[in-house]
Amino acid sequence: MKKKIITSIIFGAASFIAVFCGILRTADNFAEDLLYHRPDAANNNIRIIKIDDRSLSELGDYSEWDRTVYARLIDTLCVSDEVRPAVIGFDILFGEPRGDAADSELAAAAERHGNVVCAFSYVFERELKSDDNGKLTLTNLSPSQKITPYDELARASHPGFVNAINDKRDGVIRQAFYYFDEGGEREYSFGAQAYRNYAEYKGFEPKSPPVNENGVFTFRYSGAPSAYENVSLSDVLSGRIPPETFNGCIVLVGAYAAGMMDEYSVPTSKSGKMFGVEIHANIIQSLIEGKYIYRLPVLASALICALLCGAVSLICSNLTVGKSAAVCGGAAALRLGAGAVMFHSGIAGTVIAFPMFCVIILGYHIGEHYYIARRAKKEIENAFSKYVAPQVIEKINDSGSYSLTLGGECREVAVLFVDIRGFTPLSESLEPTQVVDILNSYLELTTSCIFRYGGTLDKFVGDATMAVFNAPFDTDNYILRAVLTAWDIVQGGNAIEEKFIEKYGKHVGFGVGVNCGPAVVGNIGCSFRMDYTAIGDTVNTAARLEANAPRGTVYISRDVYEEVKEYITVDEVGEIPLKGKSKGVFVYSVTNVDMERIKADEKDIGDSPKK
Repeated sequence: MKKKIITSIIFGAASFIAVFCGILRTADNFAEDLLYHRPDAANNNIRIIKIDDRSLSELGDYSEWDRTVYARLIDTLCVSDEVRPAVIGFDILFGEPRGDAADSELAAAAERHGNVVCAFSYVFERELKSDDNGKLTLTNLSPSQKITPYDELARASHPGFVNAINDKRDGVIRQAFYYFDEGGEREYSFGAQAYRNYAEYKGFEPKSPPVNENGVFTFRYSGAPSAYENVSLSDVLSGRIPPETFNGCIVLVGAYAAGMMDEYSVPTSKSGKMFGVEIHANIIQSLIEGKYIYRLPVLASALICALLCGAVSLICSNLTVGKSAAVCGGAAALRLGAGAVMFHSGIAGTVIAFPMFCVIILGYHIGEHYYIARRAKKEIENAFSKYVAPQVIEKINDSGSYSLTLGGECREVAVLFVDIRGFTPLSESLEPTQVVDILNSYLELTTSCIFRYGGTLDKFVGDATMAVFNAPFDTDNYILRAVLTAWDIVQGGNAIEEKFIEKYGKHVGFGVGVNCGPAVVGNIGCSFRMDYTAIGDTVNTAARLEANAPRGTVYISRDVYEEVKEYITVDEVGEIPLKGKSKGVFVYSVTNVDMERIKADEKDIGDSPKK
């Protein structure tokens, strides 16, 4: 439990750092745009008169237009007090006066109708300022220059600044100025000024959005590019569009041609950009309808994410992989769904951090389960390797087909039994520790020989050892492998005997029996305790052969001899009666093994030592 709690704390701390330090901010913005910034219906009371390719074609180069074009536009739209736009906003910088009558004509038209909002622009930079105590601080925004309409037009219209706020990470516009306090005087943005004028026209009190210390707020887009009703400026001036179309509306005039360099990346369109005048339309609609976003403080978002991640990690630590996947997937989906509800209610926090950490948490727990399973599998392999040869373990790993179920199958096998001759009187004449020493040396020899030739160690029964060849998987030359195992045990026994004669003054010798034939091989026992073994007459005969074999002798049956006679030398023992069998068995005693012949015939006999 302590480890699980520590792991949960680590995940919580990691998610807190990621959110608080803004590591995932770019990905978070992208996810928020993709999931939540869905265009709604564009407000029909906001319409755009566009300076498009047709206007440029009919009126010529935009930079050389006479300002009477805009004066004519104002007069064309404002037919009377009953037929006129609520607001006419020019997303155009009318900077220095040109010194001709057109300047006065435009200003007069604006003053005559009183509903014109003109754009101006700041050039912002950061600067160091000193407070009353001499402490230096870096201001977020400081205007170094202000590009305003020429004086006559500025007096006749309502100014609003058009500075865009591009996200420094991905360049997308998600925020806008509502106002900027310049030297104690408040200046409203272009969209805010149009909104305020519209509120005055409609007779309602304008409401300020939630802004930061710089007068900036996050707004929600209502339309994708070209969502707002838009018409060509040339169509309006030519009378092809009647002025009644714009009665009581907010009319925005601005660039709508690619060459005018007034396009920006927005959340509602990943494939294309939006013209600046359309962005102003979205800002104004956001203010009219109160569709802006209050962002939770970073500290609050980080704490919420940390608590959620820690809780999910702790829950998953007690579950299976499938249930962990369900918890992580469900938690991530719930967070994204809750995020959508919050976003459309005007509240936003971090979006991608928690779902991303759910994926990481799930990956960690999958890895943990895999590691535990691998460790358990390794422990089983280590335990199973005490019973079967490494080659069999490898084959089980490769095939993955072996299952521990009760039951057996009939297989052709070779069965080997080996026993210490005279073990009972030997053990009576020695100390227990000396008996254990002899047994361990003997079992080490028999087991290593069995495994060397790919046999399966069936069991130890006191001082006897039983091995099966060709089970649980098919093995090439399994009968020859069994005979070679028996021969190596006898040969190895000679070295052991010399050792124990010198050490304890006792002779230690082995009798070995090998038989082949059909046997039922499998897991015998009950559901909670089973033993892998072979049963049948073939097994019983092998045991009887071993019981009759003198010390240092390998007895084999006729069936075994017929299979391997090309590679061994034998003495005929003849037919001998075996306990429990009605008929005798013809027996041979192995006297030598022709390893050179075996190698020449390229027989697969396992990892036999060179002789």
